[in-house]
Amino acid sequence: MAALIAAALAMAGCSETMQTSGSAAMMVTKGYAFAPPAFRPFCARQPRLCSTGGQVKQVKLTPARRAELQAVNSSVNARIKERSDPSAGSADDWRIPTKEGDCEDFAILKKSELMKRGWPASALLLTVVTLGGQGHTVLTVRTDKGDLILDNRSGAVRNWSQTSYHYFARQSQSENGKWTQIDS
Repeated sequence: MAALIAAALAMAGCSETMQTSGSAAMMVTKGYAFAPPAFRPFCARQPRLCSTGGQVKQVKLTPARRAELQAVNSSVNARIKERSDPSAGSADDWRIPTKEGDCEDFAILKKSELMKRGWPASALLLTVVTLGGQGHTVLTVRTDKGDLILDNRSGAVRNWSQTSYHYFARQSQSENGKWTQIDS
C-alpha cells in the first residue's frame, strides 16, 4: 500500500473533475504518507507556502468567504495557462506560476493568493489525488461546512466528496513538512 501511495504522489499528470454524490463533508486521515518528491525542494525555496502551522484548523465559511474562494479559483484558472512539466522538458518542478504551470503550480498559487487575503495556512492544504490512473494536485480548504476543493480543472468550488477523485494524501495540519493519508 505504501508503494502505491508513493507512486501516486510522484505522478505529475492532471485529470478531469466530475461531480458525484457523496455525504462525507470532512476528510478523515489515517497516518503518514510520503510527500511528493518535488515538495521538499519547493519548500526549501518557499517555506511560507509549505507551512501548515497555526491554530485555525477550519475557516468559518460565510457567503463572503465562499465568494472569495470562488474568485481566487476562477481568477487563477483564467490567467494561468496549463502546461505539464514533462512537456516543458523538465522533471516535476513545483513553483508559483506567473504565466503557465501544471496542477500543483495552480494549487500553490491559489494557496498563496488566499494567504495574502488573510486565510490561515493551517486550513489550506496541498492534496494529491488520482482519477483514471493519473495523478493530480488540488488545494483543499478546510471549513466548518466541509473540506472544499479548488481545482484547475473546474471552475466550481466543490466539497471533496462531490468529485470523482480518489484522494491519497494531503499536507498534515499538525506537522509542517509531513503528509497524511486520506481515508477515502
